[in-house]
Amino acid sequence: MFDSHAHYDDAQFDADREELLGRVLPEKGVCGILNMGADLKGCKDTVALTERYEYLYGAVGIHPECARELPDNWLNLLREWLKCEKIVAVGEIGLDYHWLEECPKERQKKVFSAQLELAEELSLPVIIHDREAHADTLEFLQRYRPSGVVHCFSGSVETAREILKLGMYIGLGGAVTFKNARHSVEAAREIPLERLLLETDAPYMAPVPFRGKRNDSSLIAYVAEKIGEIRGIPAEAVLHAAAENTRRLFGIA
Repeated sequence: MFDSHAHYDDAQFDADREELLGRVLPEKGVCGILNMGADLKGCKDTVALTERYEYLYGAVGIHPECARELPDNWLNLLREWLKCEKIVAVGEIGLDYHWLEECPKERQKKVFSAQLELAEELSLPVIIHDREAHADTLEFLQRYRPSGVVHCFSGSVETAREILKLGMYIGLGGAVTFKNARHSVEAAREIPLERLLLETDAPYMAPVPFRGKRNDSSLIAYVAEKIGEIRGIPAEAVLHAAAENTRRLFGIA
């Protein structure tokens, strides 16, 4: 199981982070984790986690909800962290129009654009957050044409097809197991297996039957089982393909 999107720097893991990452998850079959920075502290903590755990890699970026107030040197800080050996992508970046009180649209767009340009400058893939901003997100992706993944995909099949046309990957997680997740189920059926990544967004978005509880990378097994059921293939085939896709996209041996 390779978790392409998690947040182990989150405070929900403070009590048992070392036990979980050091013993529990590897024993349960987790072979890789890509941890996301979402703000400057999270980026710094992500770099530290990659140095501590051999199978954990990282991405650094500013999440749209965290983009309102940044120091003048924020982009240079990201640039320096992106030189670290196990930091393999710019992320989590994008647009989120659900909580606009956290950060106005125009500010989100400015920070998003700067990070897409940084990824282009450094020839790195991106991890895209898109919540209730499908049209604007797609416009940015078509303009910059980065490599990368749209994580926790919640758009229509038509939007998924446009993302795939750009050569990007699509990440699916716990939402595909939810009863009301029509778009996620349709996407799980439509996405070519060679363009699919599996993720948890841990500690958030736990799959059924753990919905509402703290998520962790071992629960990817339930996501793979559901996608396998939708596609009529074994869960093991989904897990294997997604792990290979993650390694290929992010250049992980």
